[in-house]
Amino acid sequence: MNNIQKHSLNKTASVRDALIKLDELASDAIIFIVDDQQVLLGSLTDGDLRRGFIKGLNFEEDILKFVQPNPSFVNEGEDTVDLLELYKSKNFKIVPVLNKEKQIVDIINFRENSTVIPVDAVLMAGGEGKRLRPLTENTPKPLLKVGDKPIIEYNIDRLSYVGIKNINLSINYLGDQLIEHFGNGEKKGLNINYARETKPLGTIGSILLVNDFKHDDIIVMNSDLLTNIDFADFYKLYRNSGADMAVAATSYHVDIPYAVLEVDPNNKAKSLKEKPRYTYYCNAGIYLLKKNVLKMIPEDTFFDITDLMDKVLEMNLKLVTYPINGYWLDIGKHEDFIKAQEDIKHIKL
Repeated sequence: MNNIQKHSLNKTASVRDALIKLDELASDAIIFIVDDQQVLLGSLTDGDLRRGFIKGLNFEEDILKFVQPNPSFVNEGEDTVDLLELYKSKNFKIVPVLNKEKQIVDIINFRENSTVIPVDAVLMAGGEGKRLRPLTENTPKPLLKVGDKPIIEYNIDRLSYVGIKNINLSINYLGDQLIEHFGNGEKKGLNINYARETKPLGTIGSILLVNDFKHDDIIVMNSDLLTNIDFADFYKLYRNSGADMAVAATSYHVDIPYAVLEVDPNNKAKSLKEKPRYTYYCNAGIYLLKKNVLKMIPEDTFFDITDLMDKVLEMNLKLVTYPINGYWLDIGKHEDFIKAQEDIKHIKL
């Protein structure tokens, strides 16, 4: 039974039917009353039934006499990140998603989804992982387990948690294993599709193999990352900045073991810093971009994401960075894989 079935009840149902359903839902006890076309008519909780009985209603009454006729909801396909944050601040637990005909097409449960980001996702999962051999001789790197599940599954689950349902995997090396593992995504309540390279197309070139994007914005990320980046915050920075592309960045510190002299063009000393630390922000392999930006990528050609970033800058489009303040690890070498096995015991992803 999916969430829509669990939380909806036809208007012809009895009050007793509603009580039974609410009891089954326990802490998620709210149901939405619909007509035969799944159009939302109202919401119903234990409190609504109790107030109805206090007013003199009984078990034989029409259930519509008990309902709240104007329940809160969000519209399908719209940017509802801010509205959902408002609902959470008001301690909402369950919110229906309606289409243009006011039919319920989804149910957001804040225990299962923190928000709904209106983007499609592409995970790059076609590399051979040569630096991790022999571990990758018979297993694609994204399916190597960290703790109790594959690296890529942490990323897919976190994308799902922020309401991203349309996920595309770019596959090549041992790609059939990824298809076998995830299938079409139905078990996770997702739509997972596959774009298969027939030759290496770089770190972004294969995105043109994706047949269809449902949204105008796309999140692209490497599948071999272990991170707890705040995707919602990343999206809001990208959206609010009006950027054409956003790049998540991780900090890298360089400690100089000597005193450093700063001089002007004439070699006159300006200052002296004792063993300074310099911080640089490095590409973290996670990007948000407008679908129109894909037009800059040549078809059937090896093309890296850094090539695309260069083109965005050359065209004087807006490219912004987003600093990752949480955990981030690129699992490229054996020592990274070993570190990931230890870190996963102590971090929440």
